[in-house]
Amino acid sequence: MASNALRVAAIDLGTNSFHMVIVEESLQKGIVEIDRVKDMICIGKGSISSKLLGEEAMQAGVAALKNFLVLARQHGVASENIIAFATSAIREARNQNEFIRRVREETGLRIRVISGREEAEFIYYGVRNAVRLGTVPDLIFDIGGGSVEFVIADRFGVKLLESRKIGVARMFERFVMSDPVSEHEISLLRQFFAAEMVSAADKASELGVRRGIASSGTAENIARMIRSMNGDEAESPLNNMSLSRRDFNRLYRTVLPLRSAERRKLTGLDEKRVDLIVPGLILFDAIFRTFDLGEIIISGSALREGMVLHYLQQMDDGSRQTELDIRRESVYELGFRCNWNRAHSEQVAMLCLQLFDQLRAVHGLDGRYRELLEYSALLHNVGTFISISSHHKHSQYIIMNADLRGFTPAETLIIGNVARYHRKSPPSEKHSLYAQLRPASRKAVDVLSGILRVANGLERGHRQNILSLQASAGSGKIVIALQGRDEPDIEIWAAELMKSWLEEVLQCVIVFEFSAHD
Repeated sequence: MASNALRVAAIDLGTNSFHMVIVEESLQKGIVEIDRVKDMICIGKGSISSKLLGEEAMQAGVAALKNFLVLARQHGVASENIIAFATSAIREARNQNEFIRRVREETGLRIRVISGREEAEFIYYGVRNAVRLGTVPDLIFDIGGGSVEFVIADRFGVKLLESRKIGVARMFERFVMSDPVSEHEISLLRQFFAAEMVSAADKASELGVRRGIASSGTAENIARMIRSMNGDEAESPLNNMSLSRRDFNRLYRTVLPLRSAERRKLTGLDEKRVDLIVPGLILFDAIFRTFDLGEIIISGSALREGMVLHYLQQMDDGSRQTELDIRRESVYELGFRCNWNRAHSEQVAMLCLQLFDQLRAVHGLDGRYRELLEYSALLHNVGTFISISSHHKHSQYIIMNADLRGFTPAETLIIGNVARYHRKSPPSEKHSLYAQLRPASRKAVDVLSGILRVANGLERGHRQNILSLQASAGSGKIVIALQGRDEPDIEIWAAELMKSWLEEVLQCVIVFEFSAHD
């Protein structure tokens, strides 16, 4: 492990599951996930009504934590950098001190019991590092076993933090007695949820909230089931996946009438959530309705990741920036992890942006594609980390599977395709990932990949020779005037070889000119 790298393990002791995430932070690579593990021991089973943790559940909890600690130490995490927070079930248990003492005596781990409001705040830290928040506030919600946390926030900060005792294990234990769930039980759950969400709904209405962001195992299970229902069996990351109200309603109507044995056969549903998915679906439906949401985005980060970020922020004496450009950070972190040539990549990106801006009247693409072009350029060569041969294909694979934070799946698909076509053959519908694009996105990939090919040619010598360029278009011709330090023979030669695709896309002839830098 590098000398400047710090490894931290964060353990979340939830009502249904104990989770641990292990991350490494270094100056260049940022925060990189090393490993994660989950054990659904259901420590809250039966304790929600009794307020007592059962002996069997406590033994299972201690055993799971022992395994977590072995794994953390095998990954080089120092004991002082292992943090553990307990939430709803342990928070409410009258014998919480007994469990905490037993864990301390048998494992050495110190558990901190956090309040519902603290839990909501940590969830906010985690989500804002995975999903890009805008200027219009979003509703962030995390469905746990004992509680559900509601956060309303935008890129500037938090507007509301709430924790409500409507978690899926609690609701199943209290309301669901029939299999399949009865209409009467559904009605009771809807009424209870609506009453608990009044204050958050009022605040959301006041602030104009239209989008939800969901974290937790329940939300991810619903997303996987929708993906399966739509015939998409891909194992790509769920982070930033959008769930439409229409798709959710179709899943809701399909799953709710099923018996437990029938639900057990559903693709995407965790075996231990076969029963808990019932109140989970009803709660999701209530959130869609109560907050009148158009879509719900899945966040792959939540409490555990928020715990890590808060811990690291405290170690930095509060100097860590509060408003994150998570998209750019994520791109640069991936570049560093793949041992990229940063100077070359940034030079290509600079040339790409100049071409994009100066040819805007010809290509007609808006500013959102400018940003995606820059990130494609920055990552176009990460595939060399695997192999020089066919590295453009490796780049696409890495980008598509890197779980880039802050990007929608559609944006990641565009970035991956543009990087894929920076060399060799141009875009083709025979290529599956290009064929998945919508027509407007295909047009954008055609233009952006053409620009990237030319810019990459103009940096063929990897010497950052071209200082700037000026492109002018007229009468079916584009003249690209280059200013450089030295004669750009190799750069013009390479760009001439790479320009044909952009010429075809823009229906223009491209000519290069050079003037030496004074």
